[in-house]
Amino acid sequence: MSDSSNVAELPALRLKRNEDRRLHAGHLWIFSNEVDTQQTPLTKFKAGELVRVLAHNDRALGLAYVNPQSLISARMLETWKRPDVAWLATRIRAALSLRERLYPKPYYRLVYGESDGLPGLVIDRYGSACVVQIGTAGMETLKPQIQQALEQVLRSEALLFKNDSSAREMEGLPSYVEAATPKFDDLGQVLEDDLEFQAPLAEGQKTGWFFDQAANRRALVKYIRKGARVLDVFSYVGAWGVRAAHSGASEVLCVDSSAAALELAASNAQRNGVNERNGCKLTTVRGDAFDVLEDLAKNRARFDIVVIDPPAFAKRKKEQPKALAAYKRLNQLAMQVISDDGILVSCSCSYHVSPEDLQDAIAKAARGADKHLQILEMGGQAPDHPVHPAIPETRYLKAYFCRVNESLK
Repeated sequence: MSDSSNVAELPALRLKRNEDRRLHAGHLWIFSNEVDTQQTPLTKFKAGELVRVLAHNDRALGLAYVNPQSLISARMLETWKRPDVAWLATRIRAALSLRERLYPKPYYRLVYGESDGLPGLVIDRYGSACVVQIGTAGMETLKPQIQQALEQVLRSEALLFKNDSSAREMEGLPSYVEAATPKFDDLGQVLEDDLEFQAPLAEGQKTGWFFDQAANRRALVKYIRKGARVLDVFSYVGAWGVRAAHSGASEVLCVDSSAAALELAASNAQRNGVNERNGCKLTTVRGDAFDVLEDLAKNRARFDIVVIDPPAFAKRKKEQPKALAAYKRLNQLAMQVISDDGILVSCSCSYHVSPEDLQDAIAKAARGADKHLQILEMGGQAPDHPVHPAIPETRYLKAYFCRVNESLK
């Protein structure tokens, strides 16, 4: 059983007057400027320490873990129980129940931080293997318990802690990648619908695969006409490109800066019988996406569908203006290589770039490229990345599906 006794003995973190309103609305973050540092100085706490959170009038709000080094100085746990193996296992089971309802095969994001009641924790499932990312000091203190809870719930054969995200730097945590079980193959298997991929779990981006785009990749299929030419920019290991090839495209060009990722994109195409089955030609180009797009435009290359799925251009709010300029330029370059009546899929995973911001950047790009553009649909993150209704930060992915024509004169 969880040790819920003696929580009154935990140190208190007291908030300033009225700074508990956002918590009552359901948000789970406490910022450093909301803490009453006269009564409870942040410097007295250790990173990851469990605390009782009190309103200015001594009303108890719940347990949280604290980090005096971070702008987000505490994260609520929505519990009065001390987190232990049983507590973690209960929340992981609740998360698992949703994914098993949605996905027939065990390939998905199993835990998505605050949305699953486990702030600072991400777990992706690759069949019998799991990749865990810990992004906060509070979850780092629970690392052994997380492993035990996963063993209880899933009995995973392989477990990797891929604790190398940029969020850890802001928490004052070291970056490392560590196999927690003797059996762990760096190349993980991913099954997405009737497609099979390999992804680099230890050496790849994020946790190795982008489960969040799965619904948008399915949405792409209806736009692919037989014989279409498709350009997949920031292709990584070919998730968009291989699906396009499998769905009737005759030519697919994957562009990425990583030679290793492009090798996997080519092998993933072969793995799915793309070339043999439908005669589709999938080729790769290594290089900077902006430079490659400029070269393609100069050579008058044209594609029926262009997918641009870049990494986050704005990881912090102050980076937003520079990011918006990059999105505008990227989309304008993409439109210059789209055939008349072609399709542009423009994505952003930057939380600090809102859907309206991205739409404005696309609109400005269309004017700059002298194109007539229609937005056909907008996609977001797949349902294994559920949005917490009180935490807008849990909604981050945008994907605009656009029709691009020559300018109407």
